[in-house]
Amino acid sequence: MSSPSPLLSEFPLVVEIPVHWGEMDAYGHLNNTVFFRYFETARMAYLMRCGFTESHAQNQVGAILHSTSCRFRLPIVFPDTLLVGARATLVEQDRFTMEYRIVSRKQNAIAADGSGIIVSFDYAAQSKTSIPTQVYDAIERIEAGSGER
Repeated sequence: MSSPSPLLSEFPLVVEIPVHWGEMDAYGHLNNTVFFRYFETARMAYLMRCGFTESHAQNQVGAILHSTSCRFRLPIVFPDTLLVGARATLVEQDRFTMEYRIVSRKQNAIAADGSGIIVSFDYAAQSKTSIPTQVYDAIERIEAGSGER
């Protein structure tokens, strides 16, 4: 399936999120902290698709967020619907970088770009560990475009 916006053509996973009135701040635009919640929504959809949430449920090896950042590009104002893209880049033995992009449907423009480092974590041992093989393989399939969109 093609991306719902050409601005997200490089992102294999895209979620649609409506902006809620209560997410506005005193300056009349979307509060900056909400962007991170939107990244989280896309990240969780990606982790479900690649099997990391299932891995956690089965053997307590899951993902943990190491760090995250956001480059705010333009203000978002209610009402709007946002498209949030997620993709994995720089996949290593025990971690990968996720890139995010938020696109405003109303403005047909990029509202924010972000990134996060996701570490494979053994919750039983309380230490980082290698990304499970099935998760690693699923990430490769998703990024190659052969995973379900």
